[in-house]
Amino acid sequence: MASKLMDLVYWRDVRKTGVVFTGLVIGLASVFQLSVITVFSHICLAAMCVTFPLRLYYKLLELLRWNPGLHPYQSYLDYDSSLTDRETVMLVEEVVLLITFAIAELKRLMFIGSITDSIKFVVLLYLLTYVGALTTGLTLVITAVIALFSIPLLYKKQQVRLRRMTRTAKAFVKKTKTLCLSLYHSVRPAPLPEPASKAAPAAAAAPRLKAKAK
Repeated sequence: MASKLMDLVYWRDVRKTGVVFTGLVIGLASVFQLSVITVFSHICLAAMCVTFPLRLYYKLLELLRWNPGLHPYQSYLDYDSSLTDRETVMLVEEVVLLITFAIAELKRLMFIGSITDSIKFVVLLYLLTYVGALTTGLTLVITAVIALFSIPLLYKKQQVRLRRMTRTAKAFVKKTKTLCLSLYHSVRPAPLPEPASKAAPAAAAAPRLKAKAK
């Protein structure tokens, strides 16, 4: 499952990825105007407007004995998309672990298990209120889908240039930090001299007393 997703994200099969990406974007954009049920039914009807006539055409050829009973979609019908028992158990375990972790983390944040993390969570929720006022969840989903199919490919194509830009940015930040520290140390007032301790004069007077005694 993960390997197939990576193949789609990195456009290793351009035709398959193009179909999936276009279908997702068009389907999500259609939900803005229509309900999910309407969009799903129209997509299925549009697909069957193509598959059904082709199936009837092959059936007609079979009746005329011009086709030896070849099904146009036999490869799709023979494709086994079911999960084995082991894969099903592993998938269910991963889903349960993910849900359990999310519930435990939310409980920790809501009931102030860590003050710092809870403050960050409050700030995030406050920012999300502005995001929700400016846009909808569906817009964010469409943006996430476009980013998922574009950013990994862009990084793969421009990997050397992006790494060079990252190194340049890090060097600039380091240089700026060093300059600020040097300016701070040059502007900072010099520390006041420490008062002379009383032990030092006493220690200096001790040899004099010994000299007088002699």
